[in-house]
Amino acid sequence: QAKECNGVKAPIDTSKPNPNEVEFDNLYLDMNGIIHPCTHPEDKPAPKNEDEMMVAIFEYIDRIFNIVRPRRLLYMAIDGVAPRAKMNQQRSRRFRASKEGMEAAEEKQKIRQEILAKGGILPPEEVKERFDSNCITPGTEFMDNLAKCLRYYIADRLNSDPGWKNLTVILSDASAPGEGEHKIMDYIRRQRAQPNHDPNTHHCLCGADADLIMLGLATHEPNFTIIREEFKPNKPKPCGLCNQMGHEVKDCQGLPREKQGKHDQFADSLPIAEQEFIFIRLCVLREYLERELTMASLPFTFDFERSVDDWVFMCFFVGNDFLPHLPSLEIREGAIDRLVNIYKNVVHKTGGYLTESGFVNLQRVQMIMLAVGEVEDSIFKKRKDDDDNFKRRQKEKRKRMKRDQPSFIPGGQFSPQALGNRSSPQAISNPRQAAFEMRMHDRQNSTTSSSPNTSLTSDGSPSPAGGIKRKAEDSDSEPEPEDNIRLWETGWKQRYYKNKFDVDASDEKFRRKVVQSYVEGLCWVLRYYYQGCASWNWYYPFHYAPFASDFEGIADMPSDFEKGSKPFKPLEQLMGVFPAASGNFLPPTWRKLMTDPESSIIDFYPEDFAIDLNGKKYAWQGVALLPFVDERRLRAALEEVYPDLTPEESRRNSLGGDVLFVGKHHPLCDFIVEQYKTKNTEVVDIPPELCHGMQGKLTLNENAVLPDQPVESPVPMLRDLAQNSAVSISFKDPQFDEDFVFKATVLPGAKKPAPVLKPGDWEKTNNDGRPWRPQLGFNRDRKPVHLDQSAFRTLGHTMPREMPGMYANAVPLGTYGSPYARPLLSGQQQIPKLLSNLRPQESWRGPTPLFQQTPQRTAGAAPLLAWNRMLQSPNQYQPSQYQGLGGPMSYPQRPEDRMDRGRQV
Repeated sequence: QAKECNGVKAPIDTSKPNPNEVEFDNLYLDMNGIIHPCTHPEDKPAPKNEDEMMVAIFEYIDRIFNIVRPRRLLYMAIDGVAPRAKMNQQRSRRFRASKEGMEAAEEKQKIRQEILAKGGILPPEEVKERFDSNCITPGTEFMDNLAKCLRYYIADRLNSDPGWKNLTVILSDASAPGEGEHKIMDYIRRQRAQPNHDPNTHHCLCGADADLIMLGLATHEPNFTIIREEFKPNKPKPCGLCNQMGHEVKDCQGLPREKQGKHDQFADSLPIAEQEFIFIRLCVLREYLERELTMASLPFTFDFERSVDDWVFMCFFVGNDFLPHLPSLEIREGAIDRLVNIYKNVVHKTGGYLTESGFVNLQRVQMIMLAVGEVEDSIFKKRKDDDDNFKRRQKEKRKRMKRDQPSFIPGGQFSPQALGNRSSPQAISNPRQAAFEMRMHDRQNSTTSSSPNTSLTSDGSPSPAGGIKRKAEDSDSEPEPEDNIRLWETGWKQRYYKNKFDVDASDEKFRRKVVQSYVEGLCWVLRYYYQGCASWNWYYPFHYAPFASDFEGIADMPSDFEKGSKPFKPLEQLMGVFPAASGNFLPPTWRKLMTDPESSIIDFYPEDFAIDLNGKKYAWQGVALLPFVDERRLRAALEEVYPDLTPEESRRNSLGGDVLFVGKHHPLCDFIVEQYKTKNTEVVDIPPELCHGMQGKLTLNENAVLPDQPVESPVPMLRDLAQNSAVSISFKDPQFDEDFVFKATVLPGAKKPAPVLKPGDWEKTNNDGRPWRPQLGFNRDRKPVHLDQSAFRTLGHTMPREMPGMYANAVPLGTYGSPYARPLLSGQQQIPKLLSNLRPQESWRGPTPLFQQTPQRTAGAAPLLAWNRMLQSPNQYQPSQYQGLGGPMSYPQRPEDRMDRGRQV
């Protein structure tokens, strides 16, 4: 964390050793996982404009860089044009986002009007243009501007940050085709195939997607770590109408805002916590998998690396970005464990592994799938039983809560307050009137609710005419989406195909077509993970998956893909994934194709569409039933409007490549500068000895960052770089033949990391029932540095209490010994309360505290910490002045430190 002093953040020297006690070589940033939370955050106020968004992205990258501190390479990859198989999911997400955004705005407006009509109090409505997150798609002006801003950011850091001094930086922006994480994997695969590659390179990949874990395992690199934001559920969010905490928009009542703090000083502040990050070490996951997947008595040699590839492949059945998951396999029902158990039972019969370097053996896969198919019926029945049991428990819980809730809760001034909500007790005003109003309110409630289902006559007797029907919201049961499939009842396959595909289950030809498409998809996805994109055009042409029991006779199905396919251009992809509501990001004549009733492709852009919950409860879990885009029809329609593109739009519509940056201290810098001086237009190879063994092709860049030439800032609030010494050049990964196969193996010379897990780690309940928390840093035996009481007293004596800076907000000294320290009287020094039950002095003795040890100066050692410098100052604390009844320094420690911390003597 950067230290702040007088409102100014002191920069962190990232050239110092990594505080996590590990050194990383390469850091890869999946930039879309950074762009989204920076442009429309969920837990803090959104940036006011695009410039603030860019600064937020820069700060986020700085934070990651400060943690990881790569020594060789920083690779930033933004999602470019995706393969067609991914575009279907992107289309579904963007149509949903647009629909949900409009529905939320309408609902919000409706509730606002209802609250105001009832006399509620709401702040005035902000006239603010809603940020459309759909602009985070290749081809938009936003993404083009982001690329310019990142080029400036990289140049700035290479010029000013000592941690970037010897770093190679590669920027793959949205103009370079491919998903960000797959561009990163492609780079790693191609470098691994080079003779100069270091097999013990320590990789760190930043991103929140679960498939990054699978991709990391697929590299077979021994040192691969993922860094991601620590997920904290149920973060408090302010209401979108009244901006108060504690309720959602639908529950807003328009009540006046309570005073926040004694002087209402916290009125407009949100409870913002610094984002925390966690490392996922894939070498530890590999240890777990090795124990899980190791099998004895196999008819073939056990190879752990091959079994990891099979495990990654089986995870695709549970769900991925390109295929719907099989109906019988739900990850929350333990589908991965079930697949592993079936795999271990069947693998003896298969005669070998399911996959090899990204290619699938369909005959062996068929055996696994049919084994899953045998238990499909029991899976569906168990799912129904579990669901019914869960609903029954929830119903009983609601009844119990209704029964146990108090019959009357006072309101207004007497309403119960959560502990810590009020800074100080509020005086009661006019208590007699408040008590009268509560009595009248209680009487009114008891009259109206004497019996919910019977109407009363004037004398109070039940009316013979019958009761009032109870409202649905008072019912104990929640409305359930209608399930026409009923997978737990006989005939489920017939109903599924009829309802989802509108065909009869006896139509073998159609079922085989669905299964073949799914099998092609499995082969395409595995190839995508291990070899790169097999086809830019292939996609799964159905909304639903077949059953596992349908995978009969798949062994002879073809699984080859057309060669030489090309990705869409950026604006073409926008036409394929955007709803009409996001058409403002497209040229006017292109936008018209989305809205004009006479357009030949108007059917691609429905204003409304159905969402099939497919047995789920929430809309986000359902399937968006959008029409698939016909590529030929789309291209034919776009041919007519291509001439309308401006030169700027044509530039944004072209496919670009990666750019490599280095600073003046990098060994490669002079080599690149020489290429510009000689105006060499030929493609040149990177000398691997100048770049940590990295290889690739370099060509001169038109808009290059060049030494001694200023770099203009695209963000008005940031300064131009007048003195620039960085240089950039176009970069291309090493090229291979189209039929080349990247081997999925551990490279020769790779050293297996030391085992991390201990025997207790194999037990599921090894945390004594406590919530699991990540350890700090990579060293399990690391002792956290702390200040004990004497250090805090030293600070109190040597630093003035009003001094601004790091310790300005320190807790008063009297609180540190709590419950043993007593409050100070006016003008009295801090003297601890003597305890009669202290243990003998020697029993408290432990290791010498860090700040008391004699500092040793070594090469690269960090400077003395603040409290060490203090102890060496002329005013340092003298122990003799506090000698008293208990002997020198007989002060109680914090209770939690007694067992394992030494006491000053």
